[in-house]
Amino acid sequence: MTFAKGWLYFLNSNSNQFKKATMKKAVILFSTLFLLFTAKAQEAHFGVKGGINASSLHFDGNTSYDSKIGLHAGLLAHIHASKIWAIQPEVFYSSEGAKTRVGNSEVKINLNYINVPVLLQYMFDNGVRLEGGPQIGFLVNAKTKTGSSSVDNNNFKSTAFSIPLGVGYLTTDGLGFDARYVFGLSNINKNSNPTIQSNVFQFGIFYQFSDTKTHRH
Repeated sequence: MTFAKGWLYFLNSNSNQFKKATMKKAVILFSTLFLLFTAKAQEAHFGVKGGINASSLHFDGNTSYDSKIGLHAGLLAHIHASKIWAIQPEVFYSSEGAKTRVGNSEVKINLNYINVPVLLQYMFDNGVRLEGGPQIGFLVNAKTKTGSSSVDNNNFKSTAFSIPLGVGYLTTDGLGFDARYVFGLSNINKNSNPTIQSNVFQFGIFYQFSDTKTHRH
């Protein structure tokens, strides 16, 4: 079997159903953590966010496929722990994946996730923030698109674990910008081999609802 045929077989073959029980437990866990942080926080400011993704898939043997452009959008809660430290849980929809060429055809792997990062932020007085923390992603659907034809792809796990690291900036008007790189940690290939990890660069715009006169952070 040639590499191209093997690749197409992987993209289009079927596997077992997603592990729904695991996903439900993870949703409950992260929802509980989010509520606990919000309930105990002295200052919690909510907001909305959205932006663009440049995502790629990394395979065993230092093989990566071309980046695919997507979008993300969702909600955030900025929770002050002190003057310079904050916790920021987020929930957002994210369109990820990668693309490559097989023969004369462009093949896109479209992976759509609900991502839940919990970020620790260090805040400077000028509005700049350094941020990083764990993230779990829940796969909504996965499709392989070859040319104009799109089919379901059941070869990807229902959850993905990663570490986002980045920087943000909040203006005095509540409008902000952030850029982060999401390092994939887990193997998202349900068939185990080859190991596949998802990496994503994100640039976003957010609006934080708060008293901007007293809370630049």
